[in-house]
Amino acid sequence: MAEAADHKSNLQAVLEAGHFAITAELVPPAATDPRLLLDKAMPLKGLADAVNVTDGAGARSHMCSLASAALLAGAGIEPVMQMTCRDRNRIAIQSDLMGAAALGIRNLLILRGDDPTAGDQPDAKPVFDLDSRGLTETVISIRDRHQLPSGREVKGDARFFIGAADMPIDPAPDWTPDGLAAKVAGGAQFVQTQFCMDPEVVRRYVTRLADHGLTEKVHVLIGVAPLASARSAIWMRDKLFGVTMPEWIVERMERAADPKAEGRTICVELLQQLAGIDGVAGAHIMAPLNEASIPEVIERSGLIRGRAA
Repeated sequence: MAEAADHKSNLQAVLEAGHFAITAELVPPAATDPRLLLDKAMPLKGLADAVNVTDGAGARSHMCSLASAALLAGAGIEPVMQMTCRDRNRIAIQSDLMGAAALGIRNLLILRGDDPTAGDQPDAKPVFDLDSRGLTETVISIRDRHQLPSGREVKGDARFFIGAADMPIDPAPDWTPDGLAAKVAGGAQFVQTQFCMDPEVVRRYVTRLADHGLTEKVHVLIGVAPLASARSAIWMRDKLFGVTMPEWIVERMERAADPKAEGRTICVELLQQLAGIDGVAGAHIMAPLNEASIPEVIERSGLIRGRAA
């Protein structure tokens, strides 16, 4: 049993043990100096169960997620390597997956990826040779069958823990989670969601997932943010597709004498509430341009004390 446990990532072990997991997300810098990434990541060591590194977030070039994940792993921080379908054909994707396994990277988050027209080089050509389902099938072929989709043998182990994305909603009476169910049937083992800053919406959403048997099959981590200002809360609500941002949060941020401190306090409160909701396996903290707030939020939540080692 000890040997089998060693094959799991820390994130997988934490989730399967029934602990409330906390992951954080970093956008790698547009830089070649690894210190610029590690300076942001090191404060999360021993706090976050794993740290996501994005793959061309916002359809903009940054240090690649494969190199970023390897740098984190080398510094003793468990990475979640995000991989999008936007930029690589299937040959490049398969090569990167074998490289990730060779570097000991175990957690993957499979994403479609933003369209290049959303980024700063809108004339870039999208690839999308595989969709997220096809990419997940490729990961499973390498991990479980030790084969590329062509049938060629892959020597060695690839102990990937496969993640997908989802968007929590306040479910209508006739809503069914067909999209997530398809991802789970396709091999997703954990899910990190879009921002959902309303615990009551989360409660109704995961209740519906449970009604369809999904919370028994996949670990659901809800996306939250330590907000920096009322303006950022309004922008997220109005400009980011799928974000749930209740008016009471906007009002609290508008009234706050120190909006950044209030944003951190709100995030701590949300983490503590999420930890008490059946069907929620953890939280995924994203804080673009405010990443320095994440360590304090995790520490103040008290949710990792006693098990960080």
